[in-house]
Amino acid sequence: MENIRLNIEALIFASEQSVSVKEIQAVIMAVSGEEFSEEEIKEHVTAIQAKYEDGGFAIGLLEINGGYQFLTRADYYQLVHQLQIQRSKKKLSQAALETLAIIAYRQPVTKLEIEQIRGVSCDYTIQKLLEKELIAITGKSDGIGKPLLYGTSSLFMDYFGIRNNSELPQLKDFTNDENEIGEKTE
Repeated sequence: MENIRLNIEALIFASEQSVSVKEIQAVIMAVSGEEFSEEEIKEHVTAIQAKYEDGGFAIGLLEINGGYQFLTRADYYQLVHQLQIQRSKKKLSQAALETLAIIAYRQPVTKLEIEQIRGVSCDYTIQKLLEKELIAITGKSDGIGKPLLYGTSSLFMDYFGIRNNSELPQLKDFTNDENEIGEKTE
């Protein structure tokens, strides 16, 4: 490997989680057959960290959970957070919204109950809502097979700008007097 430092930087950059020194050693050994000590790897990581501290970059290399990871500097949190909000808003399908509404109004609820209401399988939709952290597993039902119970998460509350479930709109909030037929009787 010609430039070990660039290879280490590439490994850390490409990883979604922090990368430990041992993982870096194992990957380099598997690719090049060269063996580097933990101290050598740490020296290269320290040099990479210094590069990102002095260069005026929006990202930095931080030590997290026994490994290293590139993260956006705290100064850019609001900007990146807003991007994530925009992207997550765009990606809720009609099926996801329907499933999320059922969970929000009927929580805690099992997957079977959701499927009975919607009339279709909800495996994929529930998985996507869990990945987006809009719902959470809140426990297990006492029913046969002890199915998982789902409820909304705190991110759901942030996403929709509500403090608790009592602030969810009620059916009466959606009625439109213009669409009524006939005269009102008192």
